[in-house]
Amino acid sequence: MRSSMSDSIRPALLVLADGTTFEGEAIGAEPPAGVATGEVVFNTVLTGYQEVITDPSYAGQIITFTYPHIGNYGVTPLDDESRRPFCRGVVVRELARRRSNWRSTDDLDGFLRHHGIPGIAGIDTRRLTRHIREAGAMPAAFATADEETLTAAATAEPGTDGKDLVAEVTCAEPYVVGDGPRRVVAYDLGIKATILHHLGQRATVEVVPASTSAAEVLARKPDGVFLSNGPGDPAAVTATTEAIRGLLGEVPVFGICLGHQLLATALGGETYKLPSGHHGGNHPVRRRDTGAIEITSQNHNYAVAEGSLATADVSHVNLNDGVVEGIRGRDVPAFSVQYHPEAGPGPHDSRYLFDLFDELMADGGPR
Repeated sequence: MRSSMSDSIRPALLVLADGTTFEGEAIGAEPPAGVATGEVVFNTVLTGYQEVITDPSYAGQIITFTYPHIGNYGVTPLDDESRRPFCRGVVVRELARRRSNWRSTDDLDGFLRHHGIPGIAGIDTRRLTRHIREAGAMPAAFATADEETLTAAATAEPGTDGKDLVAEVTCAEPYVVGDGPRRVVAYDLGIKATILHHLGQRATVEVVPASTSAAEVLARKPDGVFLSNGPGDPAAVTATTEAIRGLLGEVPVFGICLGHQLLATALGGETYKLPSGHHGGNHPVRRRDTGAIEITSQNHNYAVAEGSLATADVSHVNLNDGVVEGIRGRDVPAFSVQYHPEAGPGPHDSRYLFDLFDELMADGGPR
């Protein structure tokens, strides 16, 4: 369970807010006073652990990997999805003792230590996942402190409800990526590097902070506006939602994940929290206009309430539980999806959506 960089076994505990306790050993960084807290969720991907850990959408959360063996191919800066991890911690069944991949520059334990991210290994992740599926995602505490201290910390942890976590992950200043022929303004709500790679092939992309107003965006005269993925409760990101309202009808808009939820809210829709969220790389989604089934990468805890949108049509639906996975505006050039078409990691079935955005911009803006 130890990586090659671990010096010794450090006994640790994971305690959920409902009192459920798991024994393991500490990996990664040692948190202050031996306590780390967050909202514990699970992800079902088989590979791509580095991309998952560096996805800013996990801000405020502890990531449980359901695949039992994590870290076997190490890490490389080339696979980072953001400037640093924003998650609160990592839970694994077995951490690889050695890495084996020509691209790797460090092992996962060293990566976590470098970025100050604590973790716990040796956990029965099957039992933990079943518990989360039945009881829902919930606050937790873990690390090397005693059980009483961790129990108190888990009880005090507020989770993600009502919190504007976007403010923690968005960029401080605008910056430009890509050299494509179009001009796109991308709201950084926790944007992933793979998304910028796909947008940058089609446009010169100016990435702006989440607090940027509609007037500031329109002054840049973009061909389109992109709303990125990001963490936390969409109901708490009120300033960006208000900016989106000012952009609708003025310029084509495309949203992913949190961007999808904020677009729906700006169009008059409602959002709600899923019991355990969707986190993985194998969710089947039906595209309603063609009937095609896409296998998708997903990472979200909130969703758009079906029937709450009077000015948009549902374009995609999750075949597992019927959750709204995509919408398209009826009166404005805007569309969004709940899942991740850039798929870092995950299947590539949905990358056509970036082409649809390009086509929408080519149509010349407002209809």
